[in-house]
Amino acid sequence: MLLPLLLVAAVPETAIDAERAFNAAAQAEGQWTAFRKFAAPDAIMFVPEPTNAQAWLKDRKDPPKSVEWAPAQSFVSCDGSVAVNTGPWKRPNSVGYFTTVWVKQRDGHWKWVMDSGDALTKARPLPDEPLVRRASCAGKPQPPAAGVPQGKYDTRHSDDSTLIWRWNVALNGARSVEAFLWNGSYYDRTVFDYVPAPK
Repeated sequence: MLLPLLLVAAVPETAIDAERAFNAAAQAEGQWTAFRKFAAPDAIMFVPEPTNAQAWLKDRKDPPKSVEWAPAQSFVSCDGSVAVNTGPWKRPNSVGYFTTVWVKQRDGHWKWVMDSGDALTKARPLPDEPLVRRASCAGKPQPPAAGVPQGKYDTRHSDDSTLIWRWNVALNGARSVEAFLWNGSYYDRTVFDYVPAPK
């Protein structure tokens, strides 16, 4: 009986596991309590300006009912240290999507470092099991030099450079989030989220 327990404990947690645990904690403990618990110290969220999540969440009270969400896709760096999850969310009277960047910590667990999303008129599909795509470990990935956009922005990548994510909040408040995965020869854009400027 002890051997199966040891084998289960030895299996590393994935970013999908982390996303599901994050949602479960939100339902059980409260929405903002879970956001604080799973966020890295330097995590950012958009409210709608890019903001340090821990500072914004510090004294925020949980709503009576948490948003619910689930990962539909997960894009993972070759070295397994970074993942970008995206999928649908729902509230009693609205639906939308999220994109969350997760970074594996020294203890093997994951913390999110960026969370974005928006409302939609129709929910995105949720497959029975998330689509997981891992970056190629072949070739020599070299993150391209990015232009300097107008407004606030950031570009980051996994230590092995096989996964890149970036965001930009334009001067008019429009926001974009992108993720790129190395395929052995070049980067495929796997995520492109665009939130129009507020009216």
